[in-house]
Amino acid sequence: MSSNLLATETSPYLLQHAKNPVHWRAWNAATLQHAQHTQQLMLVSVGYSACHWCHVMEHESFEDAEVAAVMNKYFVSVKVDREERPDVDGIYMDACQLISGRGGWPLNAITLPDGRPVYAGTYFPKQQWLQVLQYFARQWEENKEEMMERATQITQGIRAMDALPDAQSNESWMEANEVFKKFDAVWDYQKGGRAGAPKFPMPVTLRYLLQNQFYSKHNKPLLAAQVTADKMYEGGLYDHVGGGFARYSVDDRWEIPHFEKMLYDNAQLLSFYAECYQVLQKKEYLNVLAETCNFLERELSAPEGGFYAALDADSEGEEGKFYVWSWQELKEVLGEDFAAFSEIYAVSEAGNFEHANHLILQDGAMMDDKKQTFINQCKAKLLQVRSQRVRPGLDDKILTSWNALTVSGLVAAYKATGEERYLKRALRCAHFVLEKMIAAEGIVYRNYKNSKRTISGFLDDYSFTCEAFLDLYEVTFDEQWLSNAQRLAEYVIQHFYNASTGLFFYTSVNDEPLIARKTETSDNVIPSSNSSMFKALYKLALINYNDSYLQMVQKAVRVMQPMVAEHPVFYANWAMLTLWMQQEPYVLAIIGENAIDICSELCKNYIPNIILCGSEKESNVPALQLKFVEGKTLLYACQNKTCSAPAQDIKTLMKSLG
Repeated sequence: MSSNLLATETSPYLLQHAKNPVHWRAWNAATLQHAQHTQQLMLVSVGYSACHWCHVMEHESFEDAEVAAVMNKYFVSVKVDREERPDVDGIYMDACQLISGRGGWPLNAITLPDGRPVYAGTYFPKQQWLQVLQYFARQWEENKEEMMERATQITQGIRAMDALPDAQSNESWMEANEVFKKFDAVWDYQKGGRAGAPKFPMPVTLRYLLQNQFYSKHNKPLLAAQVTADKMYEGGLYDHVGGGFARYSVDDRWEIPHFEKMLYDNAQLLSFYAECYQVLQKKEYLNVLAETCNFLERELSAPEGGFYAALDADSEGEEGKFYVWSWQELKEVLGEDFAAFSEIYAVSEAGNFEHANHLILQDGAMMDDKKQTFINQCKAKLLQVRSQRVRPGLDDKILTSWNALTVSGLVAAYKATGEERYLKRALRCAHFVLEKMIAAEGIVYRNYKNSKRTISGFLDDYSFTCEAFLDLYEVTFDEQWLSNAQRLAEYVIQHFYNASTGLFFYTSVNDEPLIARKTETSDNVIPSSNSSMFKALYKLALINYNDSYLQMVQKAVRVMQPMVAEHPVFYANWAMLTLWMQQEPYVLAIIGENAIDICSELCKNYIPNIILCGSEKESNVPALQLKFVEGKTLLYACQNKTCSAPAQDIKTLMKSLG
């Protein structure tokens, strides 16, 4: 079977389509020039390698000769990996939302030769897809002016979606307990997460609940976070045999997931469960951290130090086949332990997923140390057997933004537990990003595979990396991480900043122009690149006494306040930043020969209103200057560039925090 033009790409998703009879092209300048030259409509099809319904549509339509003949005759067909090109995905997802009121993947957009969309939808069965293709092919022949007018209207709508309200004054900021009322109204206190199905883990939302409780001193936000943490790991969203979390649950009980595992979910859930452990000290959360890190190391770790993007939902053409167990298999593997195991996990002959068992903890299952040891032994047996199965497909590209999230997650696990292995792995990944993904002039690249980096980074690649480097600085006091975060921040301000809105564009001024230059502001499964960037700038402002950064952050937060006040569930990272604006965090300066040991001890506590900086010797970091005293380790709590009297131990320091 001959290949199409995708055969030379590195993206696993694009390579999956390289032998389709469709004459696919990648999104690049040559493809866009070809469409303009031929004046054919473009068919832009967006997906990702672990997407179940993307595979279904490929099998039903893109591998089908009849469908391919229509696509090849009338369209310039373009395949896009949404993980490599979120800028392109964002444009056509906005179009889909405008046209149909919903979105998802696979995303299929029909556009004019210049890329302006006239139609967009998600999954289509073969016959319906043929009808769509034939309809628009006819329209382009017979009603070209009408289609061009429609494209103009949709493009104007896409550009208008980024419109922002006028900046608000500080007096309009909502207090923490007022913001929480919006979460309270939609929360499921029996099963966790937002009420209804499907259920997605929303780590930034869950982390906000913990921070809200810290500031408000009310217990209900903590209850909302805790019930979600418990139900997610007890249910089938969590892989009880191998560790790690699937992308989302199709039901409202976290029982049956779509089985793909994404790096970004697991990275952020490390941060959430680490903070849950800091607050609640539940051993179960320690197990989640350990098993999830084991999963990342065993199944997504790249030899050079980074982490791969994802594992597919399917193996041997069946969703979930790698993860589920028949009644008979469990009996054979576990032998005399089967009966006791079945009392702890919801195992039955009928099964709970297509006549097989996807493991979930029975309601009310209590784990003492003896029972946990027994379960760990059973899981080791199951993991050994499972490792012999045909594995799900691996998306082995490395994405900078997701690796940065993983560094932050590993640092959070280290802070909560003090386990050095988490910090060592975070450092290894961060050095990979620093050495392989960042050019000397400060340009960050998006992707890496086969020693190639082919796409310039977007705002989240910079912002998450800035945050990851700052996270590392706060636990190591190694100033290379602080200076590299500063270097990236300066590059972002020069190449992404929109002075008229006070926010950052998603794409650099040096990137190829699309039909709209978007500004990403809402916090979803992944925090928005803008909220992330401004959190990084705020930390840099306080550590480095940078008033211009502080003014930028204050302006941005005021711009975003109407959205945060109205829809905080979708602006949870901004809501965290708002809490900092309302009550400035303390900069805790720790300086002296025992600085690292004191920092490690302090980090075991959940204290979200502190930013750490420190050194074992004299330092030029502005927040540390003139604080070193030979032979002593001193701790300073500082706000607004004013510090308390130095303390020599954590207990005395904590009194300064009130």
